Amino acid sequence: MLKLLGSLCVVSGGVLAWYTQRAERRWERDTLSDFQRAFRRMGEEIRMARTPLPTLLKALAEDCGEPAAVFFQAASRAAEGEDLPWVWREHVKALPLCEKDKSAVSALVQDLQGDEENICKAISHVSYTLANSAGEAERKRPEEEKRAAALWFSAAALLVILLI
Repeated sequence: MLKLLGSLCVVSGGVLAWYTQRAERRWERDTLSDFQRAFRRMGEEIRMARTPLPTLLKALAEDCGEPAAVFFQAASRAAEGEDLPWVWREHVKALPLCEKDKSAVSALVQDLQGDEENICKAISHVSYTLANSAGEAERKRPEEEKRAAALWFSAAALLVILLI
């Protein structure tokens, strides 16, 4: 009976680890899509409405999920002062994105202080980079999920066999 209870705990731990990893991947994909939407909207607002940057960043923070909202809130507070590039780069480091996406988002802050055409080009470039990353992540997702499930369930089964 004790071995059965231990086996159940080991299998439950494997399922929990698999579920946690899957939730992390979903959170990363959601963050990536939040940034895609935010930068697309940013480009439209700059091009069409000519919204000032601090106001635009506040509005973007209200429409995004947690990591993107925190990022845009900090950027909007910094945009009112002179330390926007530093705050922008520091908050990019904490985002759950791959290094390629982080570097693209981090480089955007330099172009936010130019003319409208350069700003829109830079935003389009970052949006394109994020869209490519999202497409690649979506293409790899089924294979990664199968691999993760096989890893966690095989590990749990091995431990159960060793326990019995």
